Amino acid sequence: MDNFLIFGSNIHLVNDVISMLYTNFDIKDLEDANVFLGIKITRPDKGISLDQSHYIKKILKKYNYSYYKPACTPYDPSVKLFKNTGDSIRQSEYVSVIGSLRYVTDCTKVDIAFAVGLICRFTNKPRIEHWHTVKKVMRCLKRTMSLGLFEGYNDAY
Repeated sequence: MDNFLIFGSNIHLVNDVISMLYTNFDIKDLEDANVFLGIKITRPDKGISLDQSHYIKKILKKYNYSYYKPACTPYDPSVKLFKNTGDSIRQSEYVSVIGSLRYVTDCTKVDIAFAVGLICRFTNKPRIEHWHTVKKVMRCLKRTMSLGLFEGYNDAY
């Protein structure tokens, strides 16, 4: 079963699209979406909030970072990362972790974008120092997993 979202700023156009879909396809309206593509959607007063807390919990567990102590920042600027000229350490796992981090960064967690962009440079031959930086990012995610994006509005005219 495929799920999809229909949204827009003009409710009349949205309703027209929904009517057209009902006419041409056997569909079921699930009403308001709570989670879509790993993104939790909440609607507090006067806005919409997006976060990936449950997705972050999954990746922390998947890559065995659930039990680490949370960190305040995703990157330590005193740590200098360099290209590895030797053997890589768990390269395929590193690429998998980076993919998960990129998804989180691209959707809701812009606060880790610099650190994730930095560690993305070393997917070919990760060294232990690169893995330490991944660990630091994961620890920061653990601390800030419930934070996300909020778009608010004010209807007072």
